[in-house]
Amino acid sequence: MEPKQFWILPLCGLRRLWTGSQRPPNLPVMGRYFAKRLLSLFVSLLVASWVIFFVVEIAPGDPASFMLGINAQPDTIAALRSELGLDQSKLARYISWVGGMLTGDFGTSYTYRTPVAQMVADRLWVSLPLALFALILSTLIALPAGIFAASHPGKSGDIAVMSATQLGIAVPNFWFAMMLVLIFAINLRWFSAGGFAGWDAGAWAALRSLTLPAIALALPQAAILARVMRSALLDILGEDFIRTARAKGLSQRQVLWRHGLRNALIPVLTIIGLQFSFLLAGAIIIEQVFYLPGLGRLVFQAISARDLIVVESVVMLLVFAVILVNFLVDLTYALVDPRLRGTR
Repeated sequence: MEPKQFWILPLCGLRRLWTGSQRPPNLPVMGRYFAKRLLSLFVSLLVASWVIFFVVEIAPGDPASFMLGINAQPDTIAALRSELGLDQSKLARYISWVGGMLTGDFGTSYTYRTPVAQMVADRLWVSLPLALFALILSTLIALPAGIFAASHPGKSGDIAVMSATQLGIAVPNFWFAMMLVLIFAINLRWFSAGGFAGWDAGAWAALRSLTLPAIALALPQAAILARVMRSALLDILGEDFIRTARAKGLSQRQVLWRHGLRNALIPVLTIIGLQFSFLLAGAIIIEQVFYLPGLGRLVFQAISARDLIVVESVVMLLVFAVILVNFLVDLTYALVDPRLRGTR
């Protein structure tokens, strides 16, 4: 085996665990598929960096003028622009920004005079647990609901679940957030209306602070995931091998859990992976409602203060997380479904 093919061995093991087959996928085919997806990842990151940098740069307002106020003298503004590196050409600043990110240097905040990497690391301990918490809640709600609806197609239970999911998709998550605050924070006083207790106060106190925001984030995602679960399971239950299993005498429950659910989880796992990246990158409004010191609130504050380097670096990191999760989902999907290796 060539040295460049050693990376494929762990992926072969994952596929054998999933399918129960001892025959590994064709290494050259998987290698070409991996190379194509990796090239797509790099191109996506490059295009994203261009778009993020130049869109932020053409936004109206000068950071130096904003920081010094309307009464600042032109020479003072020019000196601050030089100190912040704003007097350089856009191309030079873009190259410096990308080069710094590749070496782990995300720059220094104009407003707080703090390294952006340190600010991101501090806020990540709020946003990442919040995204994971919301994803777990979403999965725990969606999978039983989707399975229940698919096992009772066209009946009252199915109609009730589909109606609830339609409502969950239609209603924005910030409305859920406000209703949760009104009911559980103001009326029942079970949770705080906002803020983050911090991990220093203990895991229970920190998770309690994240419960209402996680529920607000999870409900719309659970509605989407439940509909995907139902649709995928109904498609599988109509396949020929399911009818064969029934003809062999298996009960409806055995067919559902042994054969239907395992195959229906393939698209569901894809959606779960995509939802995690969305929850990590899309919690700006929820963090504002609950006053959480996460990445979303950091971006909002940086936009308000015209802190360009913070906006560019944090948004680029969030985009990188989304693209990386999509890349990993594509690889996992190709291992489970070999037909995709020759089509992408």
